[in-house]
Amino acid sequence: MPFLELRQVTFSYPGKSNPAVIGIDLSLEKDGRTAIVGPNGSGKTTLTRLMIGILQPSGGEIYLEGCPLAGYSLAEIGGRIGYVFQNPDWQLFCSTVAEEVGFGLTNRGYDPQTVAEKVDFYLDYFELAAYRNVFPMYLSQGEKQRLAIAAVLANEPEFLILDEPTIGLDAYRKRLLEDYLHKVSRLGRGMLLVSHDVSFVNRMADRVVTMKNGCLESDRRERQYGL
Repeated sequence: MPFLELRQVTFSYPGKSNPAVIGIDLSLEKDGRTAIVGPNGSGKTTLTRLMIGILQPSGGEIYLEGCPLAGYSLAEIGGRIGYVFQNPDWQLFCSTVAEEVGFGLTNRGYDPQTVAEKVDFYLDYFELAAYRNVFPMYLSQGEKQRLAIAAVLANEPEFLILDEPTIGLDAYRKRLLEDYLHKVSRLGRGMLLVSHDVSFVNRMADRVVTMKNGCLESDRRERQYGL
């Protein structure tokens, strides 16, 4: 059974004459690394937001492990699917960097010692320890991106969706992120990567789905591709 399954999913934004997503059939396994690529405006981000319930399909149905996604609350979906937005400003809201990383764990009832250990690990791993008491909005764009990723990964979701996760990261930190995502993958957690970064996709993805004009143009289980 697929972890996420989309059946003839269509979505139109209010006031727009053309649908943003048209008749999408797509299945995602819990243990794979899939990349969605395509030009700006092809519907990639819209599709991922449908997958986490932020947007509701105009037509078709989405299933989470065989159950309609519409039957889950946003909190229930968020507890199973970690989502990193393209713009980290959209998901950073705590007063300090350390609080940001530990917020989800604290909210889920983890004991303070476990939260502190996980916060220390992710701050060190993503080289943010020096900023632990800093207001997140004071960070650079690259630092915000690393913080958003760290905060999502700290919750150890079953599945990850990352929208342009390499934006603002230099080559060294891209490799650091790739190393960690490979570790996550080896633990049996699936992921969906939305990216224009060809090198990143070639190194990370086992499957490449291409979108164009709101439709799926191709679906290839191979490593190398060109945009």
